[in-house]
Amino acid sequence: MDENDLRTTGSDGAAARTAKGDFSKGRVPLLILRLGLPIMLAEMVVVLYNIVDRAYIGHMGDTSTYAITGLGVCFPLITFISAFANLCSTGGTTLATIARGEKNDEKAERMMSTSFTLLLLIGSFLTVVLFIIAPWILELLGGDEFSLPYAVGYFRIYVIGTIPVLISLGMNPFINAQGFPKIGMSTVILGAVLNIALDPLFIFALDMGIRGAALATVLSQSASALWVVLFLRSKKPPLRLRHLLIDRAQIGGLIKLGATGFTFRVTSSFTQAIVNIMLKAWGGPLSTLYVGAMSLNNSIREVMSLPNSGITAAGQNVMSYNYGAKKSKRVSECINFIFFCGLLVNTLMWVMMLFFPRPVIRIFTDDPELIDLTVHCARIFFGAFPFMALQMSGQTTFVALNYPKHALFFSMLRKILLVTPLTLLLPNIGLGVDGVFWAEFVSQMVGASICFTTMCLTIWRKVRVGKDMTKTDPAS
Repeated sequence: MDENDLRTTGSDGAAARTAKGDFSKGRVPLLILRLGLPIMLAEMVVVLYNIVDRAYIGHMGDTSTYAITGLGVCFPLITFISAFANLCSTGGTTLATIARGEKNDEKAERMMSTSFTLLLLIGSFLTVVLFIIAPWILELLGGDEFSLPYAVGYFRIYVIGTIPVLISLGMNPFINAQGFPKIGMSTVILGAVLNIALDPLFIFALDMGIRGAALATVLSQSASALWVVLFLRSKKPPLRLRHLLIDRAQIGGLIKLGATGFTFRVTSSFTQAIVNIMLKAWGGPLSTLYVGAMSLNNSIREVMSLPNSGITAAGQNVMSYNYGAKKSKRVSECINFIFFCGLLVNTLMWVMMLFFPRPVIRIFTDDPELIDLTVHCARIFFGAFPFMALQMSGQTTFVALNYPKHALFFSMLRKILLVTPLTLLLPNIGLGVDGVFWAEFVSQMVGASICFTTMCLTIWRKVRVGKDMTKTDPAS
């Protein structure tokens, strides 16, 4: 189908345009759900194979508790790697989608190629550096004599696959943003199915243990990355990945807006590192169990965040397109829909973890002592989870409408200005090791409320009355 076909009139033409990523037509809630459900299903599959990964590790026998703790020690570095995928995908897809809304596909295509080239360069650098410093940095992040060998064994294999991990995570959003959520979902399913199949082979049949879990992840991500590249180079999407290039005219905007997603991941990595260090310092003889409990809570949060994540990812694409097309009313409808959906789902998840945490935790481990401790910690850790709907809807709006300084500030507020100081403070004022988990509770409630209130005052109030939203971040 060529461009002239996409400009046909009538219902058939509208359907064709929507299928190719024209988000200015159709009912906003249905459009977001059509895009968001495949994204949500894809992310559910990702979490599924992460659960399978960790469940296999958590059931390795006598060494399982040390292995799951070793995996928790690796989380800050794994999050750090994924931050660079967010750098390119957050800035690249948003600006490319805005350009498409402005009917400038050439500009959008150059942005996509720039993002891909950056991922290759960054991935090559990270592979070498992180492989070399792995033992030192993992010990610093909380690895002890029992968990460190498992952490190093897992991470040194995982880091070899940095380039395919970045391509899979960083370029798949360009598929979703062009109106191909089912193809994007297929990217993830391919990797997930392969990972689930390879896990028992490498971990148990070949007796590789935790290193086998890492190898299965690398191979599955490599398959996903190849799928993404082949699709983006085909003739099916409106934007094609044709060249390796760095567009100097656009890279500043990419980095500026992409710093939001990057900062969120980096600050998460930094916070996870501080949390592990404080748990090790305050947990006493149970420090290894506390790190394991935090690892399990982070795994459960991935599952609980899925519905909101899928809806906000789709809502961001629809908002960015209509922002470029100067359709303020549709932008307001997007904000309204993702907020109320997120609040409903997060409240249901919160009730589940408050009253029925034990069956969920048993998925990851059969160690009764670790289960009991994780139940206690989870009720604190997830105590303010409904507030995260405010954080995600506010943050998504700032990114989608190209308000980079607002988006960057609120990426830093909760993790750097709230979680980190509270993690260091609360254990020292009488809360002990529980203070580490209370830090998450307080930061979710306070940080999310400030983010959402600011978004309402600076953006939502304007778009609801149809004011022009073509001006970017006034602080820029």
